[in-house]
Amino acid sequence: MQQTAHKNTAKILSAFAALIILAGGTLAAHADDTPFRRTIQVSGEGKINAVPDTAHINSGVVTEAKTAREALTANTEAMNKVFAALEEIGIEKRDIQTSQFNINPVYTYPERGSNEVPTIKSYRVTNALSVRLRDTDKIGAVLDKLVTVGSNRVSGVGFEVSNAKAMLDKAREDAVKDALRKAKVYAASAGVVLGRVLTINEGGSYVPQPKMMMRAAMEDSGSAVPIASGEQELTASVNLTIEIE
Repeated sequence: MQQTAHKNTAKILSAFAALIILAGGTLAAHADDTPFRRTIQVSGEGKINAVPDTAHINSGVVTEAKTAREALTANTEAMNKVFAALEEIGIEKRDIQTSQFNINPVYTYPERGSNEVPTIKSYRVTNALSVRLRDTDKIGAVLDKLVTVGSNRVSGVGFEVSNAKAMLDKAREDAVKDALRKAKVYAASAGVVLGRVLTINEGGSYVPQPKMMMRAAMEDSGSAVPIASGEQELTASVNLTIEIE
């Protein structure tokens, strides 16, 4: 009876092995039937130059006094004038955001080698705003107004393109056209014919962030501060795999 069981097991294993061999042969035959696909891989780039239509100004007030209370009171009075000036110019509340607020002690340090410890001589309050201007023609007038009403800190002016995403799509289209142009040049030089586009992979895109132009100091000259927005370059790249017939 045990011998019969062994025989049955051997038959099952033999049948299973035959199935594996048959399946392997079928897969190998299928692999051999698969034609080799000839392809060409090319990359393309698209660039769009755009004039910024939005500006960002970082401005605020720094005050210093003997006590923190005095410094804060003076800073609050000055900042209220700044807010009033921005409202007078027509800047909406949604375009004004506090970007920094600090109250810090200012120390007097003893001479080197002295056993004395640093002492607090005053307190400094810093209150800064980020102001968005939807009309870049107002930049000079806004800067003049801010300084006139008491803003003694202007840390930078930056620019951006508000519809950058839509313009970037145009750069992507140009990138594909550039890649196809290159592929045609290569195909013509090699004497082959292009077929279908098999894969499209974006190589990357770049939209400049608001670039802050720093100003070391500003003078109340009585006229608008000259500021140039220039242009920003938006770029996109793409990689294509194209079949060769």
